[in-house]
Amino acid sequence: MSDQSTKNLAEAFAGESQANRRYLAFAEKAEEDGFPNIARLFRAVAESETIHAINHLKAMGGIKTTLENVEEALQGEKDEVSGMYPMFMDQAKRDSNNDALTSFYWANEAEIEHGDFFEKAVNALKDGGDLELGDVYICSVCGYTVEGEPPEKCPTCNQPKDKFEIVK
Repeated sequence: MSDQSTKNLAEAFAGESQANRRYLAFAEKAEEDGFPNIARLFRAVAESETIHAINHLKAMGGIKTTLENVEEALQGEKDEVSGMYPMFMDQAKRDSNNDALTSFYWANEAEIEHGDFFEKAVNALKDGGDLELGDVYICSVCGYTVEGEPPEKCPTCNQPKDKFEIVK
């Protein structure tokens, strides 16, 4: 990134991406509090923020071939598992911040699985084909991701099988 507009696109992409996730969390809370229309408003604006983020990413040239995109995703997952989350967990321990420690641990465990999935995808693409992938389920509590039938209990957060949601 050399010019200021490209730097601005990167900053805008990050901001729009964070707004999307924040608004979806706000929508969940509004639903819980009995405000379905406010929840719907948050979901609508979150979707709009996604469109903005994708447009910014495209303008930056951040979407490449599928192989390059999967390789980038794999590297990102590896970086999180080998550097970012272990460092964050250590700091959370030093700070005695158990909520942060749990959140970082859950994310790290899911990122390990994500890396495995992306590794398989890279190999499939290099062999000239698509990834063979069965049903994929995600634990709605911690984000643990599994192919095939979900386990009776999540191996990361110990929630029951009914907390897993299928990805369509």
